[in-house]
Amino acid sequence: MAKKAKGNRVQVILECTEHKASGMPGTSRYVTTKNRKNTTERLELKKYNPILKRVTIHKEIK
Repeated sequence: MAKKAKGNRVQVILECTEHKASGMPGTSRYVTTKNRKNTTERLELKKYNPILKRVTIHKEIK
């Protein structure tokens, strides 16, 4: 069985901003965790987009 999450760590979804704006079909999303206590604002990381075949900025959604 999976352990229950303890503390302030939450799972977040990162979505590519350039891909979303281009209107191309499909999406580039990554799942990661962040510490809610230390990082209160939305997360923004540079990740690889396999559809555009380059590194782009991925922002936290929801």
